[in-house]
Amino acid sequence: MRTITTMAACAAAALSAPALAATTVLDFEGLGNNELVGNFYNGGAGANYGISFSNALGLIDADAGGTGNFANEASADTVIYFLSGGAATMNVANGFSTGFSFFYTTNSSGSVTVYDGLNGTGNVLASIDLDPTPTGPGDPGGSGPFNTFRNYGVSFVGTALSVDFGGVANRVAFDNITLGATSAIVDPVPVPAAGLLLLTGLGGMALRRRRKA
Repeated sequence: MRTITTMAACAAAALSAPALAATTVLDFEGLGNNELVGNFYNGGAGANYGISFSNALGLIDADAGGTGNFANEASADTVIYFLSGGAATMNVANGFSTGFSFFYTTNSSGSVTVYDGLNGTGNVLASIDLDPTPTGPGDPGGSGPFNTFRNYGVSFVGTALSVDFGGVANRVAFDNITLGATSAIVDPVPVPAAGLLLLTGLGGMALRRRRKA
């Protein structure tokens, strides 16, 4: 069985969190291999969007020196995944509306659930079931189960404060989570004064194999 593995304070207060731009893209570049995402986007090393994650790790493509056995990720070279439990949770202190999109890869199944409360609580604004992604070509290792990234977008009514990214631990990964838009955004460029420049396209990611005892 192929898996995503390793080789070798969660939400900010709403009043203190920065306001999000109309469209915000989380590409997870800058995270270390198997580094906890945590507050990376909440006053950490990444842009300060007031967004935090629980139970999520960064994973870098083996092509780029990491341990991920995935390919064709939406933005090179980092994705997120989880190694325990049933989901990684994203908290957005000031909330977001309209909808959002993301890329994922899995050889099992998954789900994404949007809530109007923090930490996966409150009313469900949207829920998506994720099918296994097809095997595809990519480096390293040629054809593999984590070499196809599929894009999903969903719209909803209301203000979302958290999202659960669920599935089987170590067998699903996510990239380019885009808040405020239901279409794919790949390799975002710096935000100019006039606003965001959006690029659309296909993406992919890399996962890692677990060594059997």
